[in-house]
Amino acid sequence: MFFITNRAFVEGNKTTDMRKVSFDLDNNEAGQSVYFCWRDDAKKACVELGSENFMKALRKSQARQILFYVHDSAQMPEEHVFPTAEKLQKLFDDQDKGLVDVVPVIWPCDNGQSPMRDFHEDQISAEASGVAFARAFEKFLVWRESVKASDAPCLKRMNVLAHSMGNRVLRQALSCWANYHRKGQVPLLMRNVFMMAADVFNESLEHDRDGRYICHSARNVVVYYAADDRILGAGSVGPLGADSASRRLGHTGPEHYPLTPKNVFTVDCDDVNNKYDRPNGHTYFLTDEKGEPGKVFLHMYDAVKKGRVQGHDDHRALVVDLNFRSC
Repeated sequence: MFFITNRAFVEGNKTTDMRKVSFDLDNNEAGQSVYFCWRDDAKKACVELGSENFMKALRKSQARQILFYVHDSAQMPEEHVFPTAEKLQKLFDDQDKGLVDVVPVIWPCDNGQSPMRDFHEDQISAEASGVAFARAFEKFLVWRESVKASDAPCLKRMNVLAHSMGNRVLRQALSCWANYHRKGQVPLLMRNVFMMAADVFNESLEHDRDGRYICHSARNVVVYYAADDRILGAGSVGPLGADSASRRLGHTGPEHYPLTPKNVFTVDCDDVNNKYDRPNGHTYFLTDEKGEPGKVFLHMYDAVKKGRVQGHDDHRALVVDLNFRSC
């Protein structure tokens, strides 16, 4: 499995192509170096490929599209991130083998013991990681534009699934990319951005907010939210700082629908989220209570497959209930 990370390695931050690497889990510093890697899933062994080798290998993969998976807070690579990415890969393969390569984007969550303090530290780390992943976007774009005629560029369609606090990472990465590398703009790079249970302000996608770059970067932006998401409900009233008292996009949907761009679609998952993830109702994009592909996953798969978000009304809204069927 391919993956990208700015998390510290035990072996240090000096990039050497094809070196063996392992994560330093006690170091949650948001490094500004970004590493392009491969994981042998059977052996759970990781190798740093280097950006050029990584992009060439990803281009040669038989998968027709790429899905970058940006994980939530309090997620350790081997314990949480890779197992979730493997489940996602299997779900997609079972629907259409060869459709996507799932590529985890791993940022440095805290490895401590206090949940509230970890949550606050992870907020800082998520936003600080934006600079590193902005560099990853720029590396990809420069490589794609500079390849030789004999070495075809990677024209695969790209998608992003950002879960909960992973949306902060995505928001900051695109904001930093626009402001530090692209003169205040970002190219239309992604086919779909799936904002799953997004732990960002519910005004984030409006034209005067940093989240607007998410909308600029993608053909479709799909916001999945649930009012009874216990994780976002608890996080919105935490005591650590004024930022933690805001309503979340993944809890309420957009605050002002008329102010969100026309490529933003919303999906109310309130009827299924706790059936798929009891009792938290927060990680509801995998399987249902019977272990079958959940309706939220099938909605996301349909958008990846077709490039269009279907089943929505005139207000670009959809309620996913037990009678929902993927188009």
